[in-house]
Amino acid sequence: MSRFTLYGYWRSSCSWRVRIALHLKGIDFENLSVHLVKDGGQQHKADYLALNPMGQVPCLVDHQAGLSLTQSAIILDYLEEQVPEPALYPGDAGHNRRIREFCTLINTGIQPLQNLAVLQQIEGRFGADAPAKAAWAAHFIARGFTAAETMLKDVGGDFCFGDRVTMADLFLIPQIFGAHRFGVDMTAFPTLARIDAHCGDLDAFVKAAPGAQPDAQS
Repeated sequence: MSRFTLYGYWRSSCSWRVRIALHLKGIDFENLSVHLVKDGGQQHKADYLALNPMGQVPCLVDHQAGLSLTQSAIILDYLEEQVPEPALYPGDAGHNRRIREFCTLINTGIQPLQNLAVLQQIEGRFGADAPAKAAWAAHFIARGFTAAETMLKDVGGDFCFGDRVTMADLFLIPQIFGAHRFGVDMTAFPTLARIDAHCGDLDAFVKAAPGAQPDAQS
């Protein structure tokens, strides 16, 4: 049995971040699907709520340590501690603070506002149809990407912070997938689009992509 089990969903950006880290670090893991729509949302089932009381994905179980972790940013920091190389915070303290700032922008300023639970709420409470939900999501993604483009335009190379992958890239790439999904015009964000293209050439990102997951749907 693998030391790690990841409970996730193929299109979840938070699950995707963790998959990228696992592949980058060469960590063997069991990949189990928690379908967020099927059966009323498998994340709401009692056996999964025992692992993650918030009923969200991802959840990472470390069988060797006997613990489970349920927030992607915490999971990623834990993996960085357990398997330090390749380092995803590779600079000095000041450099790494900027990386964390960028990750937090994605993690708190964009992703929660356009995730499935929020879109379900605005449909159920306010009658938003599919175009209205897409417009809602696109608004918040574009607003966040405007800030992200400004943050990276003078420091970005092939990747978010120079010419090696950092934690920032793990947060950005899944969110760009969301941008395409909701119809955001990426020509307004050339730095982000360039980074997305470079990451798309890396094996770890290819293996972690939604379409490569066993629960992927067309």
